[in-house]
Amino acid sequence: MEKLKIMGILNITPDSFSDGGKYHDAGSAVERAHEMVEEGVDIIDVGGYSTRPGHSEVTEEEEIRRVKPVIEAIRGLGVDISVDTFRSNVAREAIAAGATMINDQWRGTYDEAILDVAAEFNVPIFLMHNNHHEKYDDVVGDMIEELTESAALALSHGVKKENIWLDPGIGFAKTRREELEVMRRLDELVAVGYPVLLATSRKRMIKELIDGDSQAGERDTATAATTIYGLEKGVKAVRVHNIGINRQLADAYVRLREDMDG
Repeated sequence: MEKLKIMGILNITPDSFSDGGKYHDAGSAVERAHEMVEEGVDIIDVGGYSTRPGHSEVTEEEEIRRVKPVIEAIRGLGVDISVDTFRSNVAREAIAAGATMINDQWRGTYDEAILDVAAEFNVPIFLMHNNHHEKYDDVVGDMIEELTESAALALSHGVKKENIWLDPGIGFAKTRREELEVMRRLDELVAVGYPVLLATSRKRMIKELIDGDSQAGERDTATAATTIYGLEKGVKAVRVHNIGINRQLADAYVRLREDMDG
C-alpha cells in the first residue's frame, strides 16, 4: 500500500464555511502554508472562491487578486500547489505564479478552456463530480459515467492520462444517503483506472455521522475516519483541513498493513 497524499485546504476567502475566513489575508495564509508543510502536507490547495451555500459571487479579477500573491509567496516551500478554481483565466494566472496543479470542482464543464490550460502547462488536474441536479438512476453509476466523460474530454484537449485525477464530489449535488452510497462503492470509482481524491473534510456528511450539531472545526477526528476508509478502498489522496491528524493516521495505517501483509 503506497503512501497517501495529503492535500491541505487553504481558503483565501472571507466567507469559508470551514474556517470562517481565518486565512483570507495573504499574511495569515502564508503562515498557515508553512504550518502545513511542517505537518507533512503534500499538496496545498489554494482557493479564492467560496462554494458554501449562499456564497457571494466573486469576479475573476478578485479571485486572481486573492490567490496569486499567496501562491507566489509559497512556491518555494517544496510541495505541490493546486489552485482550486473552475475558471481557465484564474488557473493560467495561478500557474504563472507557481501553482503546479488545478483542482476544478466543475470537471471542465463550466469553462472547458481550463482543460487547455492543464494540457498547455502539462499539470495534473482534479476533476470533481458536480452537476446542476440531484436526480440519479444510480448515483454511483451516473457519477462514474459523468466523470469518465470528463476524463475523455480532458484527453481530447491534450491532457495526459497520468495527469487526470477523479474526485467523487462528496458534498455536491447529492443527498446524504447518496453520499453514503458513494462512500460504500468508492472502489468502483477507483477501478476506473484514474487516481482518486477523496474530499470529505468537515462536510455535512461528517456532521451527520457524529452528533449532527457539531461546528466545522469539531469534525476533524471523524474526517480522519473517512481517510482510513478511503485508503482501504484505494483512494490515492485526501483533501483535508487538519493535516497532522490525517498524516499521522494514514502513515500509521499504511505501516500497519505492510507489517501485517509482510
